[in-house]
Parts: sequence; structure tokens; C-alpha cells
Amino acid sequence: MRCVENEIEMRKLLIKTFHIENVEFSKKTLIENKTLYLRENIKLDLIQEAVDMIKNIEVKIINPKEHDIFVNSIMDFSPIATKVLGKIGDGITHTLTGVYVMLTGVDEMGIQVAEFGSSEGILAKQVVFGRAGTPNATDIIIHVDVVLKNGLGSVRIGPTAAHRACDRLVQEVREYLKKMNGKECNEKFEYFDKIKPGKKKVVIIKQVAGQGAMYDTQLLGKEPGGFESGRSIIDLGNVPIILSPNEYRDGALRAMH
Repeated sequence: MRCVENEIEMRKLLIKTFHIENVEFSKKTLIENKTLYLRENIKLDLIQEAVDMIKNIEVKIINPKEHDIFVNSIMDFSPIATKVLGKIGDGITHTLTGVYVMLTGVDEMGIQVAEFGSSEGILAKQVVFGRAGTPNATDIIIHVDVVLKNGLGSVRIGPTAAHRACDRLVQEVREYLKKMNGKECNEKFEYFDKIKPGKKKVVIIKQVAGQGAMYDTQLLGKEPGGFESGRSIIDLGNVPIILSPNEYRDGALRAMH
């Protein structure tokens, strides 16, 4: 904490971006020459970790202009970002641009994973691209499609297992992203949480999902937008949670189901 011209700086968040122009499958996960290589047999590990709940997982790459395809109900879109220094809301974060992760789900009987209406259908017709929370039309999408065992698509443990599996895939990319030389980033952005004595105090209220058998939001995971170590708003009793602007900016929330 330090004072600058009657302002008190509480936290500083530095986000460094690395642009991806191509995604391919390979023998191991790495990033080279603006290409993200995904380990081609990773889905076998993900299924094995939740074999009692997950029937199958498919990992596909959807390139721009390939949106005229059928997808199961969309559970989440998420960026790929990781903490290099500090915790959510401060320190240094590395993030990839040009690529998004899309998680979709269905159970083995064909019941879509959804609560208040499912979103299966032709991708181009189900998503408005280029909005807050959705990829740009020019972004590459890593599509993680989870098939849950019968009946598990409508209780919390099923979709939660799907999110956990998807996050494990993303974590493998994060581990490489952590090690990338920050000097080679394409862009960097600095954000400060400040107290301005005598100025108006502004609070933004955001209502998040937290009701029913599976309608959930996780907060403050170990990684930006991550699942591991996150806390369920349902398990917290749906009480109000105060986040700093930089925590919100750094991916403190993860939409679950």
C-alpha cells in the first residue's frame, strides 16, 4: 500500500497477453511461435479422474468460420490465464488472446446439461460472438464436450465433474504459460485498486447464479477463472461477497452451470 498524490494504491495488477494464431494437437502441451499445442491423449487422463461420473470427453478445435456445427448445451466460455506472481487481484497474470475454451455437456441418454433452458444447436445461431464473456468471431475455440453418465446432468456433482475435467485440461496449458518470458508478451496492461479520500465511493452490484440443484457460481479460485480451490456461492449460503475491482478483473468469478 502506498500514497500517490492523495490517492492510496491498494493493489496493482499487471496483465501480460500472448497472442495465439493457431491451435494443434501434439505429443505434449506447449506454446511456440504463436501456436498452442495440446497433448493429444489428454482426454484419457481426464476421463480416468472421474470415471464414475464421466462417460466420455471429446476435445476438438474449432477454427474461425467453422461455426456452422452442432454443439451440445454450452456450459461455459472461459479464457486461458494464469497467475505468475501474487494471487487473484494483484501481482502478474499471463493470459492468451485469440483462443477461448468452450465447455459443453450432455448425459449418455441425450439429456442436455442445463437448468433453465438448454442451448444446444448450431453454434453460429446459439452464440453472439464478440460480446463480454464470448469469443470474438476470429478466435479459435477449444471445444471440450463432456458426456456424463445417466442422470448426472441434472445434479450438481455431474456438471461439477465436467468443469473440473475441463479445468484440468486448461491447467496443463497454464503450467506452460506461467514459464513464458514476460518480455515476449504482445501487450501489457496495468490496473490499480485505489482509495481516493474525499471522492465518491462507488459499488457495483452483480447478481450471480446460486440456486437449485446445479445453478452455481464459484469465486476466487487458485487461477483466473479457474475451478481448483474455488468456493461455491451455494456452499457459502448465497451471502453477499465483496470483491475488489482487480479481483473481478482478474477472473475471481467462474460461471458454473
